[in-house]
Amino acid sequence: MTTMRNFVQLIGHAGNDPEVRTFGKDGKVARLNVATKEFYNNEKGERVEDTTWHRLVAWGKLAERMEKVVKKGAHIAVTGKLTNNQWEDKDGQKRYNTEVTINDFMLMGSTDKKPAND
Repeated sequence: MTTMRNFVQLIGHAGNDPEVRTFGKDGKVARLNVATKEFYNNEKGERVEDTTWHRLVAWGKLAERMEKVVKKGAHIAVTGKLTNNQWEDKDGQKRYNTEVTINDFMLMGSTDKKPAND
């Protein structure tokens, strides 16, 4: 169970095409927002939809693959880990964010069912 200490699995829809940057000779990083939805009934018995946005990041060959196959609106499943970042902005204020660093993804409902890191 030690491999599950920091493990995230999400299934949702891409809110944008991946934003890909190249660095160094062959390095790539892709960033993507994914929306997940939950449904529940409130105290009045009305069905409520709750959408949560997640910031995803992929590196290297995984970023290259994501750039080729993921488009805005795509139904996607990802696995990865939570990564917390902190920095100071130009005004000296501390800023924080949490991202999911992807180690694998799969498009749902498409013919491309191969794991992304194969």
